[in-house]
Amino acid sequence: MTQTAELAQRIVVLHREPGYLRLELPAEICGEAAVAAIEQGMKTLAGLSSAAVDRGWKRISICYDAQTLSTAEVARHLFSLLPGLPLDAAPAAEPEAAPSFDLNNGFQPLLDKVKAVIIPAAPPPEGSLQARFQPMVESALTEKAITNFFNDIVAFYLIRVHWDLITKRWLQNPVANSNAWLTVFYLVFLLVRYRKTK
Repeated sequence: MTQTAELAQRIVVLHREPGYLRLELPAEICGEAAVAAIEQGMKTLAGLSSAAVDRGWKRISICYDAQTLSTAEVARHLFSLLPGLPLDAAPAAEPEAAPSFDLNNGFQPLLDKVKAVIIPAAPPPEGSLQARFQPMVESALTEKAITNFFNDIVAFYLIRVHWDLITKRWLQNPVANSNAWLTVFYLVFLLVRYRKTK
């Protein structure tokens, strides 16, 4: 097996959805020169909007046009860059300080770290309880799922706080409280639209 093929096998998919891909990279290609070459080389792919490597986490976040490119095409383009990358002879020792978070990527890197701790690297035996629950854990530990959960919590909290007003005033005299109902409908509209766009 060539070194390029061995490196390609060690690239792991951490998160994938239409138009977005996050991959874990081998330490050998996370040197400063290799990272610069990867980011520059990824820009040459038509339909790709951004590719950023986080050296601390050893991963790359790629945003692309899902109508133009497929995940496989993006991955093949990344693999095509591997032979020309300047590799570190030995992986550099990591700094003792915890890697910094890129706020542009939200809190998904933290969720990926939690997922790596909770979910074992080896696939669970087929038919086991762990095999049944693992997909649910993976889908729950995404930025979208966490955001939706907290949006729902806020919505339920607002309903609870205003429950007496809703039942004792707004429902009994909806015309006089039309501004309150318009606000409710608008907030529901925003919540539904957010769910659809995400």
